[in-house]
Amino acid sequence: MDLTRPIAPDPYALLPRVPSFTLVSDDVADGAPLADQHSDAGDVSPHLRWEDIPAGTRSFVVNCFDPDAPTPAGYWHWTVFDLPATITTLATGAGQPDGARLPLPALQARHDGGGAGYTGAAPPPGDRAHRYVFAVHALDVESLGLTPEATPTAVAFNTLFHTIGRAVLTPTFQR
Repeated sequence: MDLTRPIAPDPYALLPRVPSFTLVSDDVADGAPLADQHSDAGDVSPHLRWEDIPAGTRSFVVNCFDPDAPTPAGYWHWTVFDLPATITTLATGAGQPDGARLPLPALQARHDGGGAGYTGAAPPPGDRAHRYVFAVHALDVESLGLTPEATPTAVAFNTLFHTIGRAVLTPTFQR
């Protein structure tokens, strides 16, 4: 593994700027290492809670992206969309493959490994620490009109046109 690869930019830096709001977690902290349960050793999505959301928010998209994955497109670990605006917390383990711990009508797109739900951090052994960007996007629509068969990239693309605010929390993981 070539450990001299340049560090990928913030995946949201080149998108239109939107107001920020607060994202916190009982399980992860900005810049701190993820616990093993949030890696592929456990595949347990972390607790996330957000507040100070923008006026006019009608739904949320929550996703986790590794911009440091050794691919040209990074790696999507989790994408939840059509999350009602009344929901401002996802419990630890909400990203189960069957979606049973998500409130209706929220849906999950498949992660880049092809499965449903949250898939944990899994950087190649010996690679530098990877960033796992957990983002909550406040949207001005109740639904993106997509199905669970939509790719995470398709969800992100459609999210772009409706985002009125974004909160980000970026822990790391290394083997």
